[in-house]
Amino acid sequence: MGNITEIIKNDIRTIYKNPIVVLILLVVIILPSLYAVLNVDACWDMYGNTDELSFAIANLDNGSSYNGEKINVGNGLVDELKNNTDFKWTFVSEDNLHKGVENGTYYGGIVIPKNFSEQIISITTDDPHQAQLEFYANSKTNPIGSRLADSGAKEVYRTMNAKIVEFINVAAYGKLGELQDGLSSGSIQLSSGAVQLSSGASQVSSGASEVSSGASKINDGVNEVSSGASQVSSSSSQVQDSAKQLEEASSQLPDPIKPYVESSVKLANASGQVAEGASSLAKGSVSLAEGSGDLANGALSLAAGSQLLANSASSALFTAAYSLSAAAGSLDDITGIDEDKLGDYFYSPIKLEKHDYYSADTFGSQIAPFYIVLSMWIGGVITSVMIKPGTSAGTKYRPIELYFARLVLFILISILQTIVTLTGISLLGMNIANPALFVFSTFFVAAILMILMYSFVSAFGTVGKVFGIILLVLQISSTGGIYPAELTESFFRALNPIMPMTHAITMIRESMLGTFWPNYHGALIYLVCFGFATIVISVVIKRFYDEKAQYLEDKMKNIDLL
Repeated sequence: MGNITEIIKNDIRTIYKNPIVVLILLVVIILPSLYAVLNVDACWDMYGNTDELSFAIANLDNGSSYNGEKINVGNGLVDELKNNTDFKWTFVSEDNLHKGVENGTYYGGIVIPKNFSEQIISITTDDPHQAQLEFYANSKTNPIGSRLADSGAKEVYRTMNAKIVEFINVAAYGKLGELQDGLSSGSIQLSSGAVQLSSGASQVSSGASEVSSGASKINDGVNEVSSGASQVSSSSSQVQDSAKQLEEASSQLPDPIKPYVESSVKLANASGQVAEGASSLAKGSVSLAEGSGDLANGALSLAAGSQLLANSASSALFTAAYSLSAAAGSLDDITGIDEDKLGDYFYSPIKLEKHDYYSADTFGSQIAPFYIVLSMWIGGVITSVMIKPGTSAGTKYRPIELYFARLVLFILISILQTIVTLTGISLLGMNIANPALFVFSTFFVAAILMILMYSFVSAFGTVGKVFGIILLVLQISSTGGIYPAELTESFFRALNPIMPMTHAITMIRESMLGTFWPNYHGALIYLVCFGFATIVISVVIKRFYDEKAQYLEDKMKNIDLL
């Protein structure tokens, strides 16, 4: 117990007498909390900032017309999205949409096709089909961003489906009701015409009987026959009118109903022709009666024939009216519309077809670039902690010589660390779009990050390790490796384009999930310039600061606690 007490007293005395120890301990205590606090703060209200996510809309809808009124569903959708703050809706041409989604400017995009409105009103025809929106996404851009883009696209087409179902209820069902009413009205008119035709035939028969009774009664009979013939002619006209109305109504019906109605129309026309024949026969009988009493018997025969024809026409019209009425009553059963098609339309009037430029099999594949780069940076930190970069103070070597000599060792270690990482990735069975480019990119990124971390420690000693850890914490929140940088606070959004890990993740992502060369080349050039600048600055600093750094290291050697 005495030895333990002595060690504790010595540690307390060391901390109290050396301000450097106090500072380092404070860093060790605070740094882990910064890692948690800064990241939680950066992502505190992430989904509340989705209005910063760019989502492109290309409206190509040419519109259409319904009941004489012009409609453009695409324009209506655009107007509604202008008031929607869920995303940063951007209205562009189709070409710009494709380019923007591919290069990562937009997290997603929807193309409204030219015939969108025509597809919407197809429910009013006998060939209803789903309207289709084209949804384009780039899953490679950002794992969370692509998921949010999917949600945005689905919300758009769910909203449109609701509006189209409303259109169906108001317009399509109303149209079917009008057609059914037209059929019922036509059947009533046919039945009325048949009644009048039958009545006219009876009068013709009565007139003919009077003609046969004798010449004295010829004139009276002639008048009655003539009157009956007129009614037959009138009935014939009504029949013809009814047939014409039926024919016009049939043009609005679906194809499966048309054969029924066309048959009724043909029958009605035939009946009308029969009635006209009956009228002509009746008039002929009148002429014969007026010419000679001897022809009275012939007039009687002709009148009888006209009555027979008229009765046949009347019977045919009654049959046609009954058939047409039955067709109207069972309209729902004989529309001829494909039930599967109609069911699909009512369930989902709009079909959303997704086109993914760079698909990823799993969410792990999407976030792998971030964690690969993160492991490289941590590897650099661990290496810098475990291996001394050394100083030229008290040696025969110049600072620049010592810097490059030890840099080779550190880069070699980074390569070995990367080989282990690649082995683990391959064991996971992860699909790599471009294996050769991926291997080169991982080695290159590991070397650049190791150069940066090594240069911190070589130039500034132990203080350089603190710089490397602080930079790591800042980059986790600002590089957009998992969450889009646009969802973080403005401070982290400003850091995003200048952080080396941002471009390192881009290189790994492009080689792993599918290469968009402008993005890859931009990241490669940035890291080359960043690495070169780091080396130059570190050599300059080491030349003038090397002895001071060694002094600090010597002081810390004399502190048992450190």
